[in-house]
Amino acid sequence: MLITDHLKDHPAHDPDRPRPRTADPRVLTADDQSDVLEALRLLLKGEGFQLETASSPAGVLAAVEAREFDLALIDLNYTRDTTSGEEGLNLLSRIQAIDPTLPVVVMTAWGSVEVAVEAMRRGARDFIQKPWDNARLLAIVRTQIELSQALRKGQRLEAENSILRGEGMPNIVAESPAMQSVLQVVSRVGPSDANVLVLGENGTGKGVIARALHAVSSRASRPMVIVNSGGVSEGVFESELFGHVRGAFTDAKADRVGRFELADQATLFLDEIANVPMSQQAKLLRVIETGEFERLGSSRTRRVNVRIISATNADLNDEVAAGRFRQDL
Repeated sequence: MLITDHLKDHPAHDPDRPRPRTADPRVLTADDQSDVLEALRLLLKGEGFQLETASSPAGVLAAVEAREFDLALIDLNYTRDTTSGEEGLNLLSRIQAIDPTLPVVVMTAWGSVEVAVEAMRRGARDFIQKPWDNARLLAIVRTQIELSQALRKGQRLEAENSILRGEGMPNIVAESPAMQSVLQVVSRVGPSDANVLVLGENGTGKGVIARALHAVSSRASRPMVIVNSGGVSEGVFESELFGHVRGAFTDAKADRVGRFELADQATLFLDEIANVPMSQQAKLLRVIETGEFERLGSSRTRRVNVRIISATNADLNDEVAAGRFRQDL
């Protein structure tokens, strides 16, 4: 059995090496006044947040449709001389329709308790009065992001529990020089974040080697998510890997988390990768290269940090020559 990877040199395993770190929280801020947006940008970026701005409700909705945020901080009024807060309240409802888990904090320059209470009644997590106190604003932002991340983590764990995955370091006994050489490669490559391709005939233990690679990696505290590419029909392959939103197809009665999201910050094992439908290989290549994808039925781009271990008993060069497998993949 052969193991190939895309790195020439791999660092030795370091027990103190940090585990994969989630990207800095992404905050969407919205206000019709550029000086307010600039003040928020300076404050939040200085505290380590990724920031995106919008100056209108349409801009907010476009951003939420396109990307995932950890918090939205929105003004309640966008039209000049308007003080009712209705624009912001309507925007709040539309944001929640797109992403019910996104915490929204509203801002008002008028100190209207009635509007703030109404916003929270409709689902806003908190409110900020302008001009704001920096310490209070940062405290609210951090608290709501922590709550949001905990909620999303809980939803993902619930989905993970419905999928059977093998865990733990397999007990491998290797007597032959060939297998001892393989285990040496595992110990060298495993601790890296290199994507790995395991080649071998049926019954040679490709899955065992994949588990060993994951077990000695910095991602071992999370389960390895397994996809048997040969056992997933082409009709449901995209939903299986990338998930879907409610209404994406006839039987899609609820949102579904795909395998890539389940494997975020962990390892995804694509067994029998040569069987991935040609129609899905471009999407697979994109998420491997960029970490970005969309759920079936959604235009909203999601981001993951996933290590890919794949395996096959096929000769991929022959598959490429036959037009069944992308050369760049």
